Amino acid sequence: MLSGYGILASMDSTQRITVHVPADLLERARRSTGQGITATVREGLQLVAAAEAYRQIRALRGRVPVPVDIERLREDRD
Repeated sequence: MLSGYGILASMDSTQRITVHVPADLLERARRSTGQGITATVREGLQLVAAAEAYRQIRALRGRVPVPVDIERLREDRD
């Protein structure tokens, strides 16, 4: 899904970690991604990191002015 995109794809260095996770959670995640453990964990971390950006974007909903002339757009329909 996200492999090859974003921050992790451009990182030069990596960090080896030990993580204790429920076996059933890891297996469900691996089935969902169709990838191995490392790729699955990377994708999960990308999603967690992206969640903050999504929250910030949602907070802007309705607050970003868009200079659009509605009447002019309606004229284009004809």
